[in-house]
Amino acid sequence: MGKIKIKRDDKVIVIAGEHKGSEGKVFKVMRDQNKAIIEGVNMIKKHAKPSAQNPQGGIVEKEGPIHISNLSLTTAEGEATRVGYREEDGNKVRFAKKNNEVV
Repeated sequence: MGKIKIKRDDKVIVIAGEHKGSEGKVFKVMRDQNKAIIEGVNMIKKHAKPSAQNPQGGIVEKEGPIHISNLSLTTAEGEATRVGYREEDGNKVRFAKKNNEVV
């Protein structure tokens, strides 16, 4: 299991699978499963029992997880890029390898 270089609130693009080409913001990263939930991508329908928050119950549509290997960070222009680490002024920062800009 490698290092997960995608973090919450990153802009990512799906590079493989059924939702290839979709873009969105990372909502949650599940490190133990190597998966992430992206806003508006991989929508699934889930049956919900009636509860205090949802008194009627019914079918709820929500985002499903996508494997980290199918995601790539995007640059400011929206291109897929890999992530690197370097030190700047004594701080460790992430940068986009495609154009060397700090993420």
